[in-house]
Order: sequence, then structure tokens, then C-alpha cells
Amino acid sequence: MADEQLDAEIQMEAENLYREETYTDRRVGSLQILTPVNSDGTDDSTRQQLYVGQTQILTPAGALPLSFELEATTMKEAIEKFGEGAKVALSEAMQRLEEMRREASSSIIVPGSEGSPGGTAGQGMQFP
Repeated sequence: MADEQLDAEIQMEAENLYREETYTDRRVGSLQILTPVNSDGTDDSTRQQLYVGQTQILTPAGALPLSFELEATTMKEAIEKFGEGAKVALSEAMQRLEEMRREASSSIIVPGSEGSPGGTAGQGMQFP
């Protein structure tokens, strides 16, 4: 699989380029404004700017980074929607973590199977 990834052609999409500008209040997070550009670097007025909020929440396991797109047409509007966007992103992240926890706890290792200790020799241990 790693060899397949190395053999894959890596190329930027010239029709999907953005210029990034980042603003921060140095307290809560940052706001990224992505301005669409043509392959020559000039602004592409046929596409809308994108607004992306970024923050992190401190958890017992460390910082949990959150990144979320904001439905806005101006920087002021994006700033006003930042808090609600962060709450939605946190809620979605917590739901996904709970799903992962449930999936991990429901994985049962059967003795003698490939992933279990004493299973097929040379296979090594596999974890959910």
C-alpha cells in the first residue's frame, strides 16, 4: 500500500487554487480567509471566498484541534459566526470520538484468530 502511494502522481489542481490569509485574536483562535485565484495568481472572481475557523479545546488527553468552515460572505460575518461554528465542530468531534470508542469496545478478539495472541504465527498483533 505504501508503494502504491509513492507511485501515485502528485499534482496540484490548477483550477482549484486559493490564497490564504490568516487572522487571529491571539486568545480564542484564528480565521482563515481563502481567496480563489487563477493559476497565474490573479483573483478568480467566479468563485466565492471561503472562511475557515480554527481553534483548539484542551482535554485530559491534550489539545484537540478544531477546524470548521463558516457560511459567511464577509470577514465580519465570519467573526460573528465563529463561536457557533466552534460549538458545532466540537459537538461533531465528540460524537465521532464516541463512535470510535464504541467501535473499539465492541471489537472482540477470538482466541486462535489472526489478530489474537497465539493466533497465526508471524502475523503480529492487530488492534482495532
